[in-house]
Amino acid sequence: MKVIKIAVVALAASFVSGSAALADGYKDCTKLDKASWKTVADAEAKAKAAGYEVRQTKIEGTCYEVYGVKGGKLFELFYSPEDLALKHTKAK
Repeated sequence: MKVIKIAVVALAASFVSGSAALADGYKDCTKLDKASWKTVADAEAKAKAAGYEVRQTKIEGTCYEVYGVKGGKLFELFYSPEDLALKHTKAK
């Protein structure tokens, strides 16, 4: 019985930590410290230049996460603050 309890607790812990990682989205864009990052405004300008209407921007891990609308659809764009390279795009 003790072994089953341990297994259930371990399984639940892995599920919770896995779910939290998935909920946070893409978050590894650079290894540089924040003092070396380009500005949030630069990331927004890059999204606008790509045709997105920017709704919100936040920092997710080491990425700029820009929420933008294009063609009537909402997208999450993940930019590297190091060089503003687009690392990942997720349609909502």
